[in-house]
Amino acid sequence: MSLKSVNDILGVLEQQAKWQEQPFSLLLEYWAEIVGTVIAAHTRPLSIQRDVLRVATSSSAWAQNMTFRRQNLLLKLNEKLPTPLVDIRFSTAEWRSLPEIAPQQQPILLQEHPSYLGHVRNSHSDVTPTIKSANTVFGDWAKTMQKRSLGLPLCPQCQCPTPPGELQRWDVCSFCAAKQSK
Repeated sequence: MSLKSVNDILGVLEQQAKWQEQPFSLLLEYWAEIVGTVIAAHTRPLSIQRDVLRVATSSSAWAQNMTFRRQNLLLKLNEKLPTPLVDIRFSTAEWRSLPEIAPQQQPILLQEHPSYLGHVRNSHSDVTPTIKSANTVFGDWAKTMQKRSLGLPLCPQCQCPTPPGELQRWDVCSFCAAKQSK
């Protein structure tokens, strides 16, 4: 049995990875040219596995439409690729997980959140931590919640104290709003 160095093995693996990567990178270069700009906007090649191209589509209608066109598309792609493809699979499964598609959301400031109560002073910040039972900790939490809820308007549906922002936004507390949306 001959022993090969780790560098030899890594070199072979690197060459295999480059060989497998090359058809896919070529495909990415030619994709918009082959399918056209309209179709390219609604499709994204994901990978080539066992000579089968996986493509994400923006909707199931696009997936079905492209499935009907796949034989013609295979012919055009195989003219450009060094290793011919056997089939193409279209799916919506990974369309939203692509980083280019994810919308850039602006961070929500704490003060803008409907449940924001303002700066609430923590009465326990000066006290050194002590070991308490679960019942004691729950009792302390319940007292803190009661203090915070004093002066808050009540939800018209469940009569729980509710931050004013939630009432302005949904006319009920967030729990009742969640129940209504189901």
